[in-house]
Amino acid sequence: MLKRVKLISLTANEALTKEISRRLGVPIIDSKVLHFADGEILFDSNETFRGDDVYIIQSTCTPATERLMEVLICIDACKRASARSINCVIPYYGYARQERKAKPRQPISARLVADLLTVAGANRVICMDLHAPQIQGFFNIPVDDISAINIFYNYFAKLNLKNVACVSPDHGGVTRASRLASKLNASLVIIDKRRTRPNVSEIVAIVGNVRNKNCIIVDDIADTCGTLCHAADKLKELGAKKVYAAITHGIISGNAIKNICESKGLDEMIITDTIPLPKEKKCDKIKVLSVAPLLSNVIRSIVEGKSLSTTLRQFSHDKK
Repeated sequence: MLKRVKLISLTANEALTKEISRRLGVPIIDSKVLHFADGEILFDSNETFRGDDVYIIQSTCTPATERLMEVLICIDACKRASARSINCVIPYYGYARQERKAKPRQPISARLVADLLTVAGANRVICMDLHAPQIQGFFNIPVDDISAINIFYNYFAKLNLKNVACVSPDHGGVTRASRLASKLNASLVIIDKRRTRPNVSEIVAIVGNVRNKNCIIVDDIADTCGTLCHAADKLKELGAKKVYAAITHGIISGNAIKNICESKGLDEMIITDTIPLPKEKKCDKIKVLSVAPLLSNVIRSIVEGKSLSTTLRQFSHDKK
């Protein structure tokens, strides 16, 4: 069933693509991304994929515009080379935080990116933990928004933590935190915060009991980590025993590493490799879990026409 499937690795997730390739037994197309002297991008493939189902793997992380252009140019190349289907695996969907007009005269950039991918010729998009689930509605092609909750569940289940509370860092993340709480048989705590400007927010109240509990802050994105570390410190002040953070996309920019290392409240931060973590950003408090086992199962299920919901349920029991 996977004979006509090929993978294309662009520049953002090369290690992740290699692991997906190994698990699927599917080759990575011999290709490369080139740049002209002025920065113009060229995608060049040394082998054919005519009539193949192509999976382009690329997170649109920093530098987001360049990564996005690589995807668009690669889609166009696949379309003109007569690929049977063009599937974009975008573990981290950049510009997702701009999914609405927060105030007048602002763009809805998440919709713009959806339009660009569709017009370029993508037939399907696979993402992980979109910042807002309604982004799926910006597309007129199939979109699979895969949750990392089962990855985090597998990790925390092995720790055998007692008296656990899953913490939503804001009202918008309640559904995500409650899903992990349900799987771990944990209580749910909600942080009421107000965002004063991008990357800056203040905690107004914490709803729920955290005293003597092992708290897990569940979120989709960690950028500068200032708010995250402030929340962890606050939880410790209120009597939390240990504070973990389970974050799908570790953007880790600005003073993030400094904030994490100096935080007295945050004991451990677990992120996934949807965005690669460079050596200079690694620290003892950060643990990286791979999404390759999950994404390879998802790709296999799509190719074989199997139910994704069944695949995701089974993954939480996968010990491989």
